Amino acid sequence: MQTKIFSNLFRKLYLLYLIDYLRYYYFRLAKQKSNRKFLTENPGIMLPPDYLMYESFQLDYRKYYQDSADTANWLMGLFEKHTTLKNKSILDWGCGPGRIIRHLPGILQPGCSYYGTDVNSESIQWCQKNLPAIQFSVNMLHPPLTYKEETFDLIYGISIFTHLSKSMHSSWIKELFRVLRPGGILLITTQGKSFRKKLLHSESESFNKGKLVVRGQVREGHRTFSAFQPEKYMRSLLKEFEVLEFIEREESPRPQQDIWIVRKK
Repeated sequence: MQTKIFSNLFRKLYLLYLIDYLRYYYFRLAKQKSNRKFLTENPGIMLPPDYLMYESFQLDYRKYYQDSADTANWLMGLFEKHTTLKNKSILDWGCGPGRIIRHLPGILQPGCSYYGTDVNSESIQWCQKNLPAIQFSVNMLHPPLTYKEETFDLIYGISIFTHLSKSMHSSWIKELFRVLRPGGILLITTQGKSFRKKLLHSESESFNKGKLVVRGQVREGHRTFSAFQPEKYMRSLLKEFEVLEFIEREESPRPQQDIWIVRKK
């Protein structure tokens, strides 16, 4: 309870950026030895600059690379339950420094094409320089994307809606619908009821009524900007899609995000 109160206080005082930077430097120091060991053992693996890694995941080189490879396999397994993975055009929406999509060319058979887009131009510049098998572009915080209508067979966004305002939820779901081909599949993750323990009483009341809960007062899209999505709200947001699968996480000390897998009708 005290953690929630202090976090809300820091947000109101506009101190979250400072707290987050201090947290970054703490992990940079704490992980320095193990991260150097990973680089020594894996000299051929290209990794993004520390802050880009921290901003998109966590500052642990081994987990960043190996856990992301596991995530890529897990992600493709979810898609494969609903479609074949041959000759697909795949978009990583909110790719950051290519944490997941960098592994896909080594997982899927030849014939697929890979794209990544992100609001962080530094992340995209790093990707363009170091991940040549994938086409990357920069997007703005708001739509549109640079792609034509009905470009992609598969789109995924891991923990992207979790950092967007209510208006951006509506705008981006329409944009993802636009660039997805008929019959194409979208996978997104959200902060559902597993995260209710993190909510203040007033926030929890809104969430339980099926309303989106947004914590702002920081730059939208930043890791400290947070949105919580109840099932009722998401089903309304996704009404133009066919819901193929909803994986709802239970409340736990270490909450996990819900998974929505939907198909464009």
